[in-house]
Amino acid sequence: MRASGLLLLAGFFAALPIPAQQDPASRPLAIDDQFDLRGLGSPVISPEGDWVAYTLSATDAEQESSATRLWMTRADGTGDPLPMTREGESVGSPAWSPDGRFLSFTASRGDDSETQVWVLDRRGGEAWALTQVEQGIQDYAWSPDGGRLALVIRDREEDDSTWTSDRQKPWVVDRLQFKRDRVGYLTDTRRSHLYVFDVATRELRQLTDGDRDEGNPVWSPDGTRIAFTSNRTADPDTNSNTDIWIVDADASEPVTDPRRVTDNPGADASPAWSPDGGRLAYTTVIRPDLIWYATTHLAVVNADGTGGRVLTEAMDRNVSSPEFSPDGRLIYFGVEDSAENHVAAYDVDAGQVRRVTSGPLSIRGMDMSRRGQMVVRLARTDLPGDVYRVDGSEAAATGGEASASLHRLTSVNDDLLSRVALGEVREERWESEPGVQVEGFVHLPPDYEPGRRYPLLLRPHGGPVSQYAHGFNFEAHLFAANGYVVLTPNPRGSSGYGQAFSAVLWADWGNPDFKDVMAGVDHLVAQGIADGDRMGVGGWSYGGILTNYVITQTDRFKGAITGASEVLYISNYGHDHYQLQWEAELGLPWEGDNRETWERISPFNKVQDVTTPTLIMGGEKDWNVPILNSEQLYQALRRRGIPTQLVVYPGQSHGIGPVSYRRDRHQRYLDWYDRWVKGEGTAPVS
Repeated sequence: MRASGLLLLAGFFAALPIPAQQDPASRPLAIDDQFDLRGLGSPVISPEGDWVAYTLSATDAEQESSATRLWMTRADGTGDPLPMTREGESVGSPAWSPDGRFLSFTASRGDDSETQVWVLDRRGGEAWALTQVEQGIQDYAWSPDGGRLALVIRDREEDDSTWTSDRQKPWVVDRLQFKRDRVGYLTDTRRSHLYVFDVATRELRQLTDGDRDEGNPVWSPDGTRIAFTSNRTADPDTNSNTDIWIVDADASEPVTDPRRVTDNPGADASPAWSPDGGRLAYTTVIRPDLIWYATTHLAVVNADGTGGRVLTEAMDRNVSSPEFSPDGRLIYFGVEDSAENHVAAYDVDAGQVRRVTSGPLSIRGMDMSRRGQMVVRLARTDLPGDVYRVDGSEAAATGGEASASLHRLTSVNDDLLSRVALGEVREERWESEPGVQVEGFVHLPPDYEPGRRYPLLLRPHGGPVSQYAHGFNFEAHLFAANGYVVLTPNPRGSSGYGQAFSAVLWADWGNPDFKDVMAGVDHLVAQGIADGDRMGVGGWSYGGILTNYVITQTDRFKGAITGASEVLYISNYGHDHYQLQWEAELGLPWEGDNRETWERISPFNKVQDVTTPTLIMGGEKDWNVPILNSEQLYQALRRRGIPTQLVVYPGQSHGIGPVSYRRDRHQRYLDWYDRWVKGEGTAPVS
């Protein structure tokens, strides 16, 4: 299950601090504690490496609102973190000016409802709007000399004087991909292009043009070129391609034909320049025919488009966010591996990959100063996420040390964590079928007693190509706090274990993954941890889909909860936003024997076998997995006399946002499981 070709180094971080000790009188985790948890964004380190900026998102449960504030702390760990923006106002995309004097961020403030780039002096004072673009900006990047910004701006919306009614104008659709969750019908034909903004004169110059979207601008070290990503195929709706392109930053007129650097039919993204400007590192998908089952690799190409090569194919793990070391000898990147997320590095001279960090944790978000200091966002099963400084990254990357050491710079949730009791989280492995090893996590109640059997909840993850990692799982901790043992497995189809492990689920949903999760259940029962007569199952998105497979194939679970799930797949064709993926995996439903595949893997066609009381939930305006699926499952179970309820959250898409709805959903989870799994109470929630 570990990567071949990636040097996985044993050992833990010498400087990794011990979790805060819990007060013996601390209380169990409660539903509303989720609103006291603060979410930390990816840190950005100043050019000289002395300061680290980051965002913190906080929820006001009473006002049912949230805001994201900008903070700053010293990279040496001294002093207290400093708030840089006002409480209650939201900001995003923090960045340092190249001289390290200014912090920039995006926000919509005051009378301007559009998103602009704002700037503040890190030494103090109020922020001011640097840009004043009529339609707002979508992304930005500082030039190396700090004199310009690369901006991504969507075309202006043109007034349509032909529609004179007070009613909303009809949606007119003429493209293949015509719907997206959280957006709805895709009728907006405006495009996003690159612009250059002069900081001194405030002049704005359009850099690219044409009927294509561009994004992710990255300046070359000398400030003469900008690399970016774009899908410039004949019909982007028919594929998942993006390529990397380069445009002259000083072009006086908009460029419609920038220089193409990559030509892989899959997604090439996240470009990063080498210090000498001669090469670009990037991420690439070389098997786009496998859609989301394909592994994302690290690649490099010369800036003139020659010499492109994939560097991590033998490693067979998803990578992200490449960045060259200041001397160009190393390419650092994020790697997802067997329920962990780490920093790894490719040694350009040795042609070898080594892990820089190690241990049971999850690192997402990495930044490096021009002197090579590195900071990351780190989470563990007992820690929602904090900023850590990485020391010794180069030594670890080149084989001089076993792993880098990490030093904690923030403690954003320690106050809450010191007041609640969290149970132990164990990483477990079991054999499913001969030769198939599966991994997952077991959350135990805080007062767990060895030798006692507890009610078990099986909670599959979404995706299906995703993974439970060594991060903080509030929901699992909440269930454990209410007396359940919680199994969160990574069955076949999950990421983090190689392309073949994911792709085995191709057009075979609910078969290998069902076997894997049930083997995990049996593993816990055999250990004497779980009570096989008191078990529940449930999940959201693909977690709900796998739940549907479980309850159509076994009656071992006393209660089930399926959220935002699919059940009769043919009904989603032309209705949800996955047309490209449906056609790639199952084929056009009217051609050949394809319809048989659509029907074979649809849980609805075995709904007559369901005996498990099932709570069904979803959002009214979910175009990812439309509520139609939940309605069909509810109608079938209700018609058959199986205890069931349908809960639809008004106005919600695939994710449930408002505080009152999130609180309601978790309370319904606990009530349903308590009623049917524990046998407590006599009636379903209303």
